[in-house]
Amino acid sequence: MKRVMYFIGMILLLTACMNDAAPEKQNVKEEKITLDLRNPKIEVSTQFEQMTRAYERENPHVEIRVHTVGGAMDDLSDLKAEMAAGSGPDIFTNTGYENARLWQDYLEDLSNEPWVNNVYPEALVPMKRNGKVFGMPVNLEGYGFIYNKDLFKKAGIAGLPETLSELRAAAEKLKKAGITPFATGYYEDWKLGDHLMNIAFAQQENTEAFIQNLNSGKEKISSNQNFEDLLNLLDLTLQYGNDNPLTTDYAMEVDLFTSGKAAIIQQGNWIQPMIDQAAPDMDIGFMPIPINDRPVKESLVVSVPNYWAVNKQSSPEKKKEAKKFLNWMVSSEEGKRYMTDEFKFIPAFHHIKAENLGPLAEETLQTYKQGRAVPSNWFHFPVGIREEFGEATQLYVGRQLNRKQLLNEYQKSWERFSDE
Repeated sequence: MKRVMYFIGMILLLTACMNDAAPEKQNVKEEKITLDLRNPKIEVSTQFEQMTRAYERENPHVEIRVHTVGGAMDDLSDLKAEMAAGSGPDIFTNTGYENARLWQDYLEDLSNEPWVNNVYPEALVPMKRNGKVFGMPVNLEGYGFIYNKDLFKKAGIAGLPETLSELRAAAEKLKKAGITPFATGYYEDWKLGDHLMNIAFAQQENTEAFIQNLNSGKEKISSNQNFEDLLNLLDLTLQYGNDNPLTTDYAMEVDLFTSGKAAIIQQGNWIQPMIDQAAPDMDIGFMPIPINDRPVKESLVVSVPNYWAVNKQSSPEKKKEAKKFLNWMVSSEEGKRYMTDEFKFIPAFHHIKAENLGPLAEETLQTYKQGRAVPSNWFHFPVGIREEFGEATQLYVGRQLNRKQLLNEYQKSWERFSDE
């Protein structure tokens, strides 16, 4: 009888212990968190989704909803609307400098995050304010004229053109060989208002001083020779480019290039995954973008195009998880693998090895490390002006503005935006 009572007592004791432990186990369980992320890299939209799924497998309590924007879509206007309505994403991107100042109320301080000490110091400058860091570099990117080496050989072009006259001669040879020289996707205003306009700024004797003088009224775009020269280059691409440039979008332009129909495209290393998919054996490289007959040796514009930012207005729980995800992207083996192997990104972090990124990325990184790159200057433009630059240039392409009118539109836009 004593033995039976002993066993009954032990069972009751174990049951009580289990009941006491149950609530503690439930408290350990992490609550489900959904993060909304805005991805600006349409070229790697599929791969980016796959990376977030990998993170979710390691962190089952997290769901990441990715909204990819880019290409022809203006991702800034609807982002402003979402933020104003209180429904903005938890993770989004910012270009830094003036945009960092304007979006300060939505930028969480990331200064104490583990990844900060691994970034190339100069890459943090655009997102630093008052000694604090408000964004994590997405990557390094370089752009210029990308050319098809086999088509150049077919047309009998021996050396790369370094002046506008040499570029015209090369275009004529390509045309005679039955090859469209330029893929011109001018449906995209950012190609014109950002990337192309930057060349005229970069060719100034002192770009920073030139922008300051524009702001003070000492200089004018409308009377500056580099912008006249830039339009000479634009005219050349139109004369030797594909038909209907204003209805040729990003995807169509890249298709013209990867299909071998066009020999030159004004793009950057970010199209490497698209080239790898459509024409993996294509022999390609970068060449200078000349706007006059002064030889150009610097073939690439290199910068950090965007920074990951955490929405300061999100809940503390979401901000904590968003920071954890960003750190995972650049510290975990899986995150680093996606960055280099799948996205073909050039890391802005010295601890991430950049291997097998493709010829465009390798040339970009080499140019950057050797100090031969031309900087991006549009980050110093008044916010909103790039869209007007692009739209005005599209009117010129469509012959709705003449050259003098276009240069005056550039100047009027600068005066209006710099006064705001």
